[in-house]
Amino acid sequence: MHLLFDHGTLVLADAPDLKAGRVPGLRWDPRVALFRAPAWRYSEVCAALRHALPPLRDEVRPKALPEPAAWNALDLRPYQRAALLSWELSGRYGTIVLPTGSGKTRVAIAALRAAGARALCLVPTRALLAQWCSTLRAAYRGTVGCLGDGRRDLEAITVATFESAYRLMPRIGARFDLLIVDEAHHFGAGIRDETLEMAIAPQRLGLTATPPSDPAASRLAQLVGPIVYQLEIADLAGRWLADFDLLTVQLGLNPAERAKHDEDQRLFSAYRRRQRDCDPAAPWQDFVALAARSPEGRAALSAWRRNRQLLQFTEAKAAAVGALLARHRDSKVIVFTADNEAAYRIAREHLVMPITCDISRAERQAALSAFSAGELRSLVSARVLNEGIDVPDADVAIIVSGTQGEREHVQRVGRLLRPVPGKRALIYHLATRATAELRRAIERRHTLAPARTASR
Repeated sequence: MHLLFDHGTLVLADAPDLKAGRVPGLRWDPRVALFRAPAWRYSEVCAALRHALPPLRDEVRPKALPEPAAWNALDLRPYQRAALLSWELSGRYGTIVLPTGSGKTRVAIAALRAAGARALCLVPTRALLAQWCSTLRAAYRGTVGCLGDGRRDLEAITVATFESAYRLMPRIGARFDLLIVDEAHHFGAGIRDETLEMAIAPQRLGLTATPPSDPAASRLAQLVGPIVYQLEIADLAGRWLADFDLLTVQLGLNPAERAKHDEDQRLFSAYRRRQRDCDPAAPWQDFVALAARSPEGRAALSAWRRNRQLLQFTEAKAAAVGALLARHRDSKVIVFTADNEAAYRIAREHLVMPITCDISRAERQAALSAFSAGELRSLVSARVLNEGIDVPDADVAIIVSGTQGEREHVQRVGRLLRPVPGKRALIYHLATRATAELRRAIERRHTLAPARTASR
């Protein structure tokens, strides 16, 4: 029997009498009259075929990449050593959950060093691609490969964006023994999961601060590995992360905003109650799909969207941002908004540097460097700074609004918690009274730390 790698899958030839049910994931492919299996099940397939007759000839791996070069010495904090040990004792197959700013990338480098294997590191954005390549070059004595942002350099240790890996995995999926997935919560829901399915790497490490819930969590556990180590912000704040105060600032709506909000809320809630009476357990996705089928449902969804848009940047929030920027003019402040429109409005009104998807990498890096040096005292960002990017020593955050729920909130709080001696971060979360926004803000506050509440 011959086992081959074919466009992100495994193909088994010369096995006419084999019963496919005895081999995990193996199915008959009538298009080519051969057995086929997902590449990510490579280890299971080989183990099941090991004692078969005739013997197996494994030809999955193409011409090998060079062996990895040496690594520099690396110091780890106690919890980072514990995370690495947990991963190794789990067969080098699992996900590590650590807060933003706690050094997940450092744990990944320690895993690369311990495994000594050819490895592909996946990251979601070009900004993180550049950051990972830079960090690896400081720790690794060989050449770091790069797939993305116009580069196609394949080396024993390579970093790739999710999108580049998705396009190239049918050709390179058999070249690596270790797969590291940064911000692993992006996978598991079916979007680009094929990237992980098309790789044979038996060793896998997922990194995230915000693991998904089921069913995505179960799928991610299959493709990257279950959670093998987990700590929250509260476990590390005060020693390994900066201490912080989280203040929920309660704001009102002006009469015109309140009238619009209440009318749209009445319209949406009435339709939502009727649908819940019919199916109380229906998830939000099913509700949206059903609502989209009728004029009444579409009107309710439109009302819900208008309310969400209204609450993202109210008149009171605009005034609060100005007051807080003035109060903390001597601090390093990051303002987080839900969209670019609000970010640019704040940038214009208060002469704050915007960091958005429209800003080039060079301009963004220049702004972050100026922020680090104290030449810029404040930044405003819609979502670019939510994940992964190292933000210099900010000590005040103003969360104006968000769109991604609990995950986005944890990521944003973590932007301020990179430890600096004597630092105590201050985080303002602006929320509107008598709306669902305030209820969610209070719930999120309790998941992180006790907080005082300011009112206006």
